[in-house]
Amino acid sequence: MKRVLTVMLLALAVLAFGFNTAYAKEKKKVAVIKTEKGNIVIEFYEKDAPKHVENFTKLAKSGFYNGLTFHRVEPGFVIQGGDPTASGAGGPGEADLKKAYGTIPDWVKKDFSGYTLPAEIKMPHIDGAVAMARTQNPEKRSSASQFYICIGPQHFLDGNYTAFGHVVEGMDVAKKIQRGDKMLSITIEDR
Repeated sequence: MKRVLTVMLLALAVLAFGFNTAYAKEKKKVAVIKTEKGNIVIEFYEKDAPKHVENFTKLAKSGFYNGLTFHRVEPGFVIQGGDPTASGAGGPGEADLKKAYGTIPDWVKKDFSGYTLPAEIKMPHIDGAVAMARTQNPEKRSSASQFYICIGPQHFLDGNYTAFGHVVEGMDVAKKIQRGDKMLSITIEDR
């Protein structure tokens, strides 16, 4: 009986070690926005906004965001970037999306405002929330590239825009961003 108990305890210890090792190896996908003022690290809501996360990561990996500016800065509200025209009305063209995807997925649609993504509205606009901008449309489809970072909680935006991540490092950097500051690069990493 003592030997059986020892074997069972040993088996449980091995199982616990295996579980802890697997859990410790679970990495999260992040985006690192490199600016002249420092880095902003975003952790994604992959389960809640998978198409937005996929789109953002593919554009980032293709180099689309490199060198673009934060064209809108509203202290205490948001910083916004991802518009190649820096006007607030631009987005990726067909060539940009083909470079990022190869073949543009059918859920990325072109309409009067450019390319858009289907709404995946679930997460709240907490301090540091990262969400996609959009034009007024009844489906609440998002811009295919313009995103904003909330400077402070902005819960009046909840239910209207897709938040697809949140800042986990660099909120101090986000608060220093001024209109025209560049995103030197955005890289995607597993941490």
